[in-house]
Amino acid sequence: MSRKLEYFFDCSSPWTYLSFRGILDLRKNKEFEIIWKPILVGGIFNSTNPSVYESRQNPVKEKLEYYQKDMADWAIERNIQFNWPKIFPINSVKSMRGSFYFLDRNQNIEEYLERVFKAYWTEGKDISNNDCLKEIVTSLSVSADDFIEFIDLPETKQRLIDNTQELMDRNGFGSPTFFLDTKDMYFGNDRIQLIKNKL
Repeated sequence: MSRKLEYFFDCSSPWTYLSFRGILDLRKNKEFEIIWKPILVGGIFNSTNPSVYESRQNPVKEKLEYYQKDMADWAIERNIQFNWPKIFPINSVKSMRGSFYFLDRNQNIEEYLERVFKAYWTEGKDISNNDCLKEIVTSLSVSADDFIEFIDLPETKQRLIDNTQELMDRNGFGSPTFFLDTKDMYFGNDRIQLIKNKL
């Protein structure tokens, strides 16, 4: 039986982009199934982890400088080019709802997410904007009108809310969060090595 790795993610997080590349690389060498779980990380910060907003308002200079170095080092490791976007933080709710469109149709969720991540973190595009999302899905041979209609459905909106609540109910507090075989939780891009050791 294949091991299962639940992946709770929000494309508005640079560390999640790093982890996305990391788990795809890991899957090349280890056998496991990725269970994709789109969430809205802002909902978690508002509900259970307001310290994120507090640290942004009153950053520690030394910690911020190291944070920037650490991210640059990981970007080299994961072969990602970061160009910090002008709009930060971004409302990623529409792009995260869009993940369900690809999951439901067994289409290439990985390619969709890669293009969303790259659009925001490399190209600085506004992934909260319908036109940006239409451009992304059209490049994947998906009907832009069908996609926009889908992400506006009440049931699609509720699924994102439910995933976000599920993560909080399981004591998660941010993105990326992983659960290996249901109960073994890991938080952060740099925990992929620990996951690897368990597989």
